[in-house]
Amino acid sequence: MVKEIVLDETLIKVYKYEEEKVDDLYKISVEFNVTSEEYHDITTLLYKGTFNVKVPERDLSFRASIQQYSTSFTNLYIKGQVGEFKLSLLEVKE
Repeated sequence: MVKEIVLDETLIKVYKYEEEKVDDLYKISVEFNVTSEEYHDITTLLYKGTFNVKVPERDLSFRASIQQYSTSFTNLYIKGQVGEFKLSLLEVKE
């Protein structure tokens, strides 16, 4: 099972990974935890919306945009909190 993905240059450890092809484009859906210490960096990254995606364990590399995104918390600035993030990315043709 895939344990990590890279968005731009940021490594994200995932505990759930799904991959499919949609109209011959890669779509991946992941779930991962974010601590209050990581919250600002991760949310700032996700606001970009489009990323260079790497899935090292699958030898995949493509450009993708967010299709769906949700989190179990809206404010992880409280120290010691952990939120669950769900993210679906769809490959974009360049």
